[in-house]
Amino acid sequence: MTKAELVNAIAISTGYDKTTISNIVEAGMAKIKETVTSGDSVYLRGFGSFTAKTRKAKIARNISKNISIEVPEHKIAYFKPADEFNNMVR
Repeated sequence: MTKAELVNAIAISTGYDKTTISNIVEAGMAKIKETVTSGDSVYLRGFGSFTAKTRKAKIARNISKNISIEVPEHKIAYFKPADEFNNMVR
């Protein structure tokens, strides 16, 4: 499902126009990005949590050049689904 399909489905189920729903979805995603970028987590009960994880520095191989390179410590975005959501998928 794409974002446009999500907006359309929500608009149909709620009766609101697509423009309003699109603005709400965009604002929600922007707020989640802003919160996780600042180092906090977003927890949506029954859905999951969005956090930033720190990956440790490591040595990796560039196999095409046959050399080792150091990958510095860095942060990645991470989503962990709630147990309720995970159980529905299973």
